Amino acid sequence: MSTTHFPVAIIGGGLGGLTAARVLHVNGIESAVFDLETGPEARTQGGMLDIHAENGQKALHAAGLHDDFLRLVHEGGQAMRLLGPDGTVRVAEEDDGTGERPEVDRGELRDVLLSSLPDGTVRWGRKATGARPLGDGRHEVTFADGSAVTTDLLAGADGAWSRVRPLLSDAKPAYTGISFVETDLYEADTQHPRSAAVIGGGFFMALGHERGFLAHREPDGSLHVYTALKTDEGWIDTVDFSDHTAAKAAVLAHFDGWNEGLRGLVADADTITPRRIHALPVGHRWDRVPGVTLLGDAAHVMSPFAGEGANLAMYDGAELALALTAHPDDTEAALTAYEEALFPRSEASAAESAASLDTMFGPDALEQMTRFFTTGPAHQ
Repeated sequence: MSTTHFPVAIIGGGLGGLTAARVLHVNGIESAVFDLETGPEARTQGGMLDIHAENGQKALHAAGLHDDFLRLVHEGGQAMRLLGPDGTVRVAEEDDGTGERPEVDRGELRDVLLSSLPDGTVRWGRKATGARPLGDGRHEVTFADGSAVTTDLLAGADGAWSRVRPLLSDAKPAYTGISFVETDLYEADTQHPRSAAVIGGGFFMALGHERGFLAHREPDGSLHVYTALKTDEGWIDTVDFSDHTAAKAAVLAHFDGWNEGLRGLVADADTITPRRIHALPVGHRWDRVPGVTLLGDAAHVMSPFAGEGANLAMYDGAELALALTAHPDDTEAALTAYEEALFPRSEASAAESAASLDTMFGPDALEQMTRFFTTGPAHQ
């Protein structure tokens, strides 16, 4: 087994890991990023993200990429519609261009980060299988291809099921009680005009009876829909998702009596994919361990109902890089400073996400969300 040493090794080439590498590079510190995908085009990175001024956009400023980000913004993407199960529109807001959470395509944002890094920064096809301490803050990471690297600073940006997290914490993500069934409807205006009319031009929600639909219109004209079900963890295993007709029927059985335009978001879909939603405990943290830390979902995976996941991952990556820049000769001081700020902000976001899940899939979700959008903080 061949072993190579890197002063800074980042495990995971998602938005958080790439942001960390970019901000380090901007500040004269080179790193190596190891990602399990075989290449940048190996997997569709689709889905819209609303990038928040208070964290995600700050990270992009630190990366020197905010102008590039602005060129990706989906015009009209901050429009929002909230419907009830009968198809009645409860709230409709237009995108006037003044909001602080513009929408961009995740894959396009990832491409901007990738293209900003020196060639060879990301090592593709390197699926981490384990990590172990070597002493004096150094660690070894092993990969599925039989290779291994050692590093002076190991950053786990490898998602909910992180292989780096066990060096710091025994915590594991738990099922939140919500499962998603993701569907795509391509060329919506021409191929799926009914669904296109239902969703509108931006973000869309239809809630009721402890379930619902969350959707976006994508810049390419497709619709990406998350059908959310409050169900037991094993429900997905009872459905054959390779049989699209049977899978759609199984999902739609949960929406008997709902408006046919809403049911069409599943019935007329071109793709269908299940996903369970997991989260680490609110307030997850760890004692300082020399030479290793976590960022993004590896540190604080939470349900997506506060919209903070990608924003926090990028902000974590930028903050870690800036801490290392501020303490060039004292890695432990840098990691201590980074984690002291990381823990309270991630706890606050995780608590907000958990509360949003309870609200959106509670017995009076539609009424609560209607009040939020019509009398909430943005309307005071």
